[in-house]
Amino acid sequence: MSTDLLQSVPLPKTSLPVVIFGAGSIVTDAHLPAYARLGFKVAGSYDPDQAKAQAVAAKHGTRAFASVAEATALGLDAVYDLATPPAAHAGLLEALPGGAVCILQKPMGSDLAEADRILRICRRKGLKAAVNFQLRFAPALLALKDAIARGQLGQVVDIDGLLAVDTPWHLFPFLANLPRVEILLHSIHYLDAIRDILGNPLGVHAKTIAHSSSTVSNTRSAMILDYGPKVRCALSINHNHSFGRKFQACEFRIGGTKGAAYIKLGVNLDYPKGEPDELWLNTGAGWEQVPLQGNWFIEAFLGRFTQVMRFAVGEDSTLQGSAEDAWHTMALVEAAYESSALPAHRIKGAPDA
Repeated sequence: MSTDLLQSVPLPKTSLPVVIFGAGSIVTDAHLPAYARLGFKVAGSYDPDQAKAQAVAAKHGTRAFASVAEATALGLDAVYDLATPPAAHAGLLEALPGGAVCILQKPMGSDLAEADRILRICRRKGLKAAVNFQLRFAPALLALKDAIARGQLGQVVDIDGLLAVDTPWHLFPFLANLPRVEILLHSIHYLDAIRDILGNPLGVHAKTIAHSSSTVSNTRSAMILDYGPKVRCALSINHNHSFGRKFQACEFRIGGTKGAAYIKLGVNLDYPKGEPDELWLNTGAGWEQVPLQGNWFIEAFLGRFTQVMRFAVGEDSTLQGSAEDAWHTMALVEAAYESSALPAHRIKGAPDA
């Protein structure tokens, strides 16, 4: 088995300063640490809560911009990071200079209608926008895709995803009144990563429901992605498996015509402490573990931000996970919710005597 599988995105030779919109926990826990590890300069950040922005700037040695206009003063000589709620994306995109390179925090709007609006703005203004569906850049996923590209698994014909975890929903009080939670804000990562491997499915069968122990609108989902007669793809997601760590799981099994892979995503296990990610490959000589160069968090952010910067400075000709591509992930999410709202196929009753 090859041990030199790609697990990271090469750093660009040069970089542009980064301007961040937002000063929440995703910025302090992931974005700013990622930029620091990459050596990318953060010019500053803007948040309507000026006290929060100034506190973040003081702690991380950056600048707190006083207005959106001040934050966009660098024009095209910056990369803009919109680490903001989905409802704020459209307005901020309108404020960016035409032709700017930017990255949007996922999801790409709260529903497909908002994604449509965001995509139209990007097209009209010539914005080169990526969306932060970063799981596809995690070391385990990059290595898996490299193994597939090298033909080590043959043709992928099976993808199984199983989540049985105890997510502490009380840590996210802002979710309490949202009508869409599990698929839109969590499983969307898995749907995007699967699209990155298999392309767009023909359709989806889905059911997403709540749990009596949770005040969140939906925390459990089951989804079957239709890739035609040769590929089977199914996800079983349960965030309310609160019976101890022993039989909890956050894992994906990928089967091909020549080999198979197993991925454990540790961040969701014993959250927020987490466990290390794992990747195992069986390419004909038995299962072997691939040593990983990090986890989904925060290494996936490193890959995502690096690829945006490589594109911004002209070292990559293609912006991976662009708004044009991410729209299809949003369309899949929308279809899943529409499927969940439909009645199940009726089972016929017994014939009359």
